[in-house]
Amino acid sequence: MSIIAWIILGLLAGAIAKILLPGRDPGGLVGTTVIGVAGAFLGGWISARWLDHPISKDFYDGATWAAAIGGALVLLIAYRIMFGHSRD
Repeated sequence: MSIIAWIILGLLAGAIAKILLPGRDPGGLVGTTVIGVAGAFLGGWISARWLDHPISKDFYDGATWAAAIGGALVLLIAYRIMFGHSRD
């Protein structure tokens, strides 16, 4: 997949992670979107590096989507833990 496809995948993964993990985020919509893109890259890297599942060149591969959403969830949870109380 191209870098543009990974960015689109990250935007969608961030939105899905936000739906799965509702609540107020310290960064709002833009922060969640950036976390989704970074999570897609992180999930793809972890999948290729340690789970022995190389990155698919197909945008519609379920494992690629699962890795992207999982990476976005991990980063969103970590972001909430580190900066979750900054808006109080």
